[in-house]
Amino acid sequence: MPSRELVIGFDADDTLWHNETIFERVHLRYRDMLSRYHDAATVDRTLFATEMRNLEPYGYGVKGFTLSAIETAIQLTEGKISADEIRQLIELGREMLAHPVDLLDGVADTLAQLSVTHRLLVITKGDLRDQERKLTKSGLAHHFRHIEIVSEKDESAYAAILRRHGIAPACFLMVGNSMKSDILPVLALGGAAAHVPYPLMWQYEHAEPPPQVESRFFKLASVREVLPLLARLA
Repeated sequence: MPSRELVIGFDADDTLWHNETIFERVHLRYRDMLSRYHDAATVDRTLFATEMRNLEPYGYGVKGFTLSAIETAIQLTEGKISADEIRQLIELGREMLAHPVDLLDGVADTLAQLSVTHRLLVITKGDLRDQERKLTKSGLAHHFRHIEIVSEKDESAYAAILRRHGIAPACFLMVGNSMKSDILPVLALGGAAAHVPYPLMWQYEHAEPPPQVESRFFKLASVREVLPLLARLA
């Protein structure tokens, strides 16, 4: 298909701007806080289990993480964690929400060029207010024709977005860092997907690469490579 017919979707966190590095720094401080009670592996394992249990009521994002971190700390300390330490965890959450938006290399220039020739969407999951804040602070919002912030990124969510905007899956390319959330659902619908790995990945987002869809699946080193990819597809 000619590249001019393509509609391109972009993930946000760790595709357009750094995100997981913020969580990793907080994880280090969290492990240190609980180190007198448990080793780092136990803290990580218990926190992840709590996050998974709380995904349904809390969803993704900083607020859900903070609540799960507090719950886990109470559990691992058998209620011995102090009110001051809980206050520190709340402050860590506030710091994460207020963190500057740091764009990945090449993102601003690439989107500026693509938005002239293509219809662009941003499709991200997480807390509505936090994702809206980051998009506004990023200075990228004007490049996107549509902004979709969803509670989950699975086949049904992508199908609904494509229907809503009149996009045929065969004319859609999704660009993102998560195999689980950005690549596999779109390929399953018949679209194309470009995987741009990020150095850090939340355990929940790990998934195996897709088999037997080489003609619609692309591995890129950075968002900058979307432009030459479109030239190849033309």
